[in-house]
Amino acid sequence: MVLELHVWGPGFSLPSIDPQCLATIAYFVKTVPKDKWVLVASSDPSVSPNNELPALKDGQTWVSKFRNIVDYVRQYSSEEWDLDTDWDGLDKADITAFSAFLESNGQLLLDLSLYVSSQNYYAATSPAYGSILTWPNQWILPPKLRNAAKHRTEHLGLSSLDLEATEEQQRERERAAAGVTAGQIPASLITRPRETVSSLLGKTAQYSQFRLDGLTAELFEPLEQLLGAKKYLLADGQRNSSLDVLVLGYLSLALFAEVPSKWLRESLRTKTPRLAKYVERMRDECFGGVVRLEEAFPDTAEVKTKSFLPWRQPERINAVKIGSTLLNTLADATPILKDFRMNSRLQQSAKSMGGSKEEGDSKNAKAVSVYANAQRRDLYISIASVAAGLAAMVGYLTYNGVIVFGSEDDHEEEEVVYEPPSWDSISAPTVQSLFG
Repeated sequence: MVLELHVWGPGFSLPSIDPQCLATIAYFVKTVPKDKWVLVASSDPSVSPNNELPALKDGQTWVSKFRNIVDYVRQYSSEEWDLDTDWDGLDKADITAFSAFLESNGQLLLDLSLYVSSQNYYAATSPAYGSILTWPNQWILPPKLRNAAKHRTEHLGLSSLDLEATEEQQRERERAAAGVTAGQIPASLITRPRETVSSLLGKTAQYSQFRLDGLTAELFEPLEQLLGAKKYLLADGQRNSSLDVLVLGYLSLALFAEVPSKWLRESLRTKTPRLAKYVERMRDECFGGVVRLEEAFPDTAEVKTKSFLPWRQPERINAVKIGSTLLNTLADATPILKDFRMNSRLQQSAKSMGGSKEEGDSKNAKAVSVYANAQRRDLYISIASVAAGLAAMVGYLTYNGVIVFGSEDDHEEEEVVYEPPSWDSISAPTVQSLFG
């Protein structure tokens, strides 16, 4: 059976716009025979039960995320398709440590450059997603991804490359200044906004350059030192590792993304030139050079034959899929349903992690599963508490007559209408008595 690797589609002359997808594609190129897998630019996380890409489909089995897919492929092939099989001891420890370091720091830098920056997002990232997404995902997914990037980088205090946030801060400063001038607000009570990239960059060009240099050097310089003069990160010759493809996934987006604000690319090229050339060479080895958008959608045999990667045409969008997308979007915007859906995805992630033979992954899967079960119990308790509170409130209002149950006829008082007697109904004796 052929394995199906579902990824975000091409962007910036790369086979995917997502670093984890790029790393997974490179891993498959290096390990899995070309006739044993196909690459599908579905660009739709909902194809996977975990609602994540990259996602590997093997019959009825779905596995998501780079590390989980690598573990699954290793087990699937009886450890034949394993880039790390020749490494042990300190080398394996380096692979684990640098991989975690790269995924954490690399993702933050890509978030700032491609998503948080309004200039880069609107000029490059959003159009790139628009070219690979169909309606309505092209209007739903990019803003959702950008909000997630803002959330991930919020703790840095460097998330206001976003021009909208900067403008809002400026308006707040103007309102505060107006209040102080009018004597309405004491100057000592004015709170200063948190320092952000935008405010830092606005101080002096020298300081802003120093700040950005510090952010990028923290990621690039350790990798360049590890690379040294070797062909690959850990050794010369043909002995590459999963760390090599992971570095390619993250740094290729930093190096090749065509964006107006090129601070991330320039830092990689000027401060770590050997690392930049290494990424260029790895791009040619794993992706065959520049990847065109039409390669991911091979509607003709000629396009498919010329492709370096084993692309397969994604399924066509239909009315059922559109309806499902809209319903899922609505469910994710509804508080209780959103919590249940997130909990289900967490349990799916625990199941996929549980299939790994690695002891650490097995422990993590058990911890995630325990957390997911506890979270679901808390959800049930919260719903029961809300329901009990509503029932108590309705009972109280009913007891005090604020809420009345039953038909209106049961509670309306009978109206008494006075009608004067007609002359025809008055007898003759009565008339005589009235007039004597």
